[in-house]
Amino acid sequence: MSFFKKLKEKITKQTDSVTEKFKQGLAKTRDSFAGRVNDLIARYRKVDEEFFEELEEILIGADVGVTTVMELVDELKMEVKRRNIQDPQEMQAVISEKLVEIYRGDDDKPVELNIQENGLTVILFVGVNGVGKTTTIGKLAHKLKSEGKTVMLAAGDTFRAGAIEQLEVWGERVGAEVIKQTAGSDPAAVIYDAIQAAKARGVDVLLCDTAGRLQNKVNLMKELEKVKRVIEREIPGAPHEVLLVLDATTGQNAMSQAKTFKEVTNVTGIVLTKLDGTAKGGIVLAIRNELHIPVKFVGLGEKVDDLQPFDPEQYVYGLFADLLEEKNEK
Repeated sequence: MSFFKKLKEKITKQTDSVTEKFKQGLAKTRDSFAGRVNDLIARYRKVDEEFFEELEEILIGADVGVTTVMELVDELKMEVKRRNIQDPQEMQAVISEKLVEIYRGDDDKPVELNIQENGLTVILFVGVNGVGKTTTIGKLAHKLKSEGKTVMLAAGDTFRAGAIEQLEVWGERVGAEVIKQTAGSDPAAVIYDAIQAAKARGVDVLLCDTAGRLQNKVNLMKELEKVKRVIEREIPGAPHEVLLVLDATTGQNAMSQAKTFKEVTNVTGIVLTKLDGTAKGGIVLAIRNELHIPVKFVGLGEKVDDLQPFDPEQYVYGLFADLLEEKNEK
């Protein structure tokens, strides 16, 4: 069975609404990336060195990242030799297959949140200002509540003007209590209060906001270390997740932020926001391949339910949806 056919079958088993979200959310990247790949394939009569050079440019333009592009193209060349591919038309499926492989690596399972079956789960959110951290916390709270979990929010970003109020708005919207102190308070003290409150009320999941200042890495590091120490002391084994929120529209700048935060704290997963707002959705692959951190969620729109668990097949489907649907009609 062809890769595209298998992909289509797998996607149809999943909910249509999720498939549609990925399709719509990746429309800008698809128009740019898949459109250029299709144009490349249509112009060439054989798969040669020039074909691969142009493909490299397209991939770099989609922010797949130079290191990842070189690895991907090398693997594609080997696959072309192995299968003795002459016709460029066959390359669409091979490219898609390799994109899924690069993302997935050795892991064939979707990456799920480390939610504790018994006791309190603490999830710490990190990331610079303006990436959509507070909004992401609100959307994840909504998702967890829709799954039957009780959720509490900790307003640990005590420095950014309006951050506490913004989290309170989300708390009211999704029906989650927000633990806060006054602006300028010690973030670790806020998190401590929130843990005690969550324990006392028997809450399932505590979502903790933190400040997003990167101007002084030393201060940021000290602050996050202090917050983590408090969490670890109060709940052994916590935080159960450290989610780094990145803005997909910033492309390679998101990569440099990810590297910095990886140095500062033990990031367990990434939430990539505003994927619907960029034509450079290839950043998903660069992050996974170069930093070895899984992308756990992607933001595919403005609605409260537009935060979706990341799935490599849905992602590739979103990139090549027009082509897949065209093949399906034939």
